[in-house]
Amino acid sequence: MAARREVEIVALHVSPVHAYEGRPSDGPRPDPGPVSRDQVELRAGLGIVGDRYYNHPAHRNAAVTMIAAESLDPWPVDPLVARRNVVVRGFDVDSLPRGTVFSLDGVRFEVHRPANPCAWMDAVIAPGAFKALRGKGGIRCVPLDDGVLRVGRSSLAIVGA
Repeated sequence: MAARREVEIVALHVSPVHAYEGRPSDGPRPDPGPVSRDQVELRAGLGIVGDRYYNHPAHRNAAVTMIAAESLDPWPVDPLVARRNVVVRGFDVDSLPRGTVFSLDGVRFEVHRPANPCAWMDAVIAPGAFKALRGKGGIRCVPLDDGVLRVGRSSLAIVGA
């Protein structure tokens, strides 16, 4: 049995469209509606219901993105500007190697690759954020179970690698 500890889910983000396309100097595309959620529904192997990467063949193993809130602490910004689906505090997601399986509130995830930052970070966070977030841009993973995540306290366990 994996040891459990408490972390915090500080933000959840679901977007049906990709807002950061084209040149950062042109500005982001408007989101078609509210993207911040109090809870999200996950489907095993598919991602977050309603998100642009849900059941998208090119993103099946990377449908859910997570970032540590601590990576964004140097800037006084809304944690959702990084456009990661799940923002957690108290969990260094960037330290997890590929293939690691962990759970948040009983929903298991498998890490597949880093969620590398892009040049948009300089436009939406602050100049220099793109470079500063290298190696701290979060992870791309796939849910292994159906379930729900909610903003607030969460139980974390590293299940295996």
